[in-house]
Amino acid sequence: MRSTPEGIRITKVGLWYVLFSVVVAIGATNTGNNALYMVLAVMLALLVVSGVVSRQNVRRLAVDLEPPDELFANRPAAFRFALHNRGGLLPRWCLLFSLSSAGTPRLVPYLPRGRASRGEIELILPRRGRQPLPAVHVASLFPFGFFRKGVRYRSAGEVLVFPELYAAAAERPDGESDFGETPSRHPGWGHDLHALRAFRQGDDPRRVHWKQTARTGGLIFMERESEENRRLSILLDNGAGDLAGEAAPRFERLVSEAATAADDYLARGHEVELVTRDRRVAFAGGRRQRFAILETLALVGPVPRSSAPLRAGDPRAGELRLALREGEPADRERREAVG
Repeated sequence: MRSTPEGIRITKVGLWYVLFSVVVAIGATNTGNNALYMVLAVMLALLVVSGVVSRQNVRRLAVDLEPPDELFANRPAAFRFALHNRGGLLPRWCLLFSLSSAGTPRLVPYLPRGRASRGEIELILPRRGRQPLPAVHVASLFPFGFFRKGVRYRSAGEVLVFPELYAAAAERPDGESDFGETPSRHPGWGHDLHALRAFRQGDDPRRVHWKQTARTGGLIFMERESEENRRLSILLDNGAGDLAGEAAPRFERLVSEAATAADDYLARGHEVELVTRDRRVAFAGGRRQRFAILETLALVGPVPRSSAPLRAGDPRAGELRLALREGEPADRERREAVG
């Protein structure tokens, strides 16, 4: 990482110290008291020493920054860092480490020479997509806390930020299987046995349970459990043209809704596909599918408008349709869930 000096900023303690020095200077000038002149000289010398030492305290440092495996917009993310002291003579004291000039810094009270201090610091990234790694800010309060000398380290890397996730239902239905089809515990045309009952007119003779029929002397019919399709197709219409005014945040909200649905349904064992105007992520489940969908949504952008409908890869699958509609209020994006 390349370092850039950020200058010296006076602290509240330093400001009061300077004001007190001015008062002493006025008193020494008005009274001609040599003792006050000596006190003033010492106070001014301490100001100079504080500035020089604080500058030296942030020299010859190096920073390694490691982002987390997953980053979501507007969600705190823990970055791992290592702050190295490359100086060969002196340790460093009272260093403030942060990932943004407005963020809460992490205090590194003591950093031995030739050693490193490791830890984690949280940061919230407000936007999805590919973002440059945040700049690292290192400041020094040493030795008296009068000044805050800062250095900024710029990073050449970048991170992929997934869309913001909203709250979603976390309950898993009873008896849910991992993928494909699952019994619904209602009579139908599945494979699992639902119940045995007397044969009725109109029942399929192929479902007669012959062992029970022979045992009871009457025709016994086997009812099977119906099966529900455990597939979800997320149809995100990004044919929105130019996003101006309120359309841009509405589009971002739709992307986050698509990401939330995909994350929730995949966690509950569904197979999920994502269909947009320019990309299709076919049905699959598991962690790779989750990453593929979140990556696609992190990079999705508006394309020219089209009137052609988006179609799911499986007509039997449940559908979640997300699209901007002209003339609707900002808080009423059209959303449909079928199946």
